[in-house]
Order: sequence, then structure tokens, then C-alpha cells
Amino acid sequence: MGLGFRIGLELVVAVFVGVAIGWAIDRWFGTKPWGLLVFLFLGIGAGMTNVYRVVRGLGMRVGYKDRGAGPRMPETREDDWNDED
Repeated sequence: MGLGFRIGLELVVAVFVGVAIGWAIDRWFGTKPWGLLVFLFLGIGAGMTNVYRVVRGLGMRVGYKDRGAGPRMPETREDDWNDED
């Protein structure tokens, strides 16, 4: 249930932020309604991208990519560190 709330909130907040930025740009530059429309669609795109990342599990860490096994450190045993031998 928490994941569902997160997905809904991600989409709504992204659209809201896009509309708010577009509205502010329209008021500042007097470009009514073009800023609002452009940033509405950018907000929708950002929201859908966030939902996609949450569903696919890509939002774990910034810059994280699963590249497979990769090189591994050799395993050491506790008795390998014994200086008494």
C-alpha cells in the first residue's frame, strides 16, 4: 500500500511543480498561457519518469547501475591471518 501511495504522490507532485513553475514564468514574463502549458507537459513527463523508475526499482541510489558480478575480492579465512604458523 505504501508503494501505491508513493507512486501516486510522485506523479501528483511532479505535475503540481510543473504547473507552479509554468504559472510563475507566465506571470514574470507575461507569456500567458504558454509557460503553463509547456511546464504542465514537462511535469507530466517527469512524473511518469519517476513512476517508471519506482516500478522498475531504478531509484535505489543516484548513479547506481547493476553491472553483474564483476571482479571479486579473494575470500580470506580467519586462520589465514594467524602469524603463529
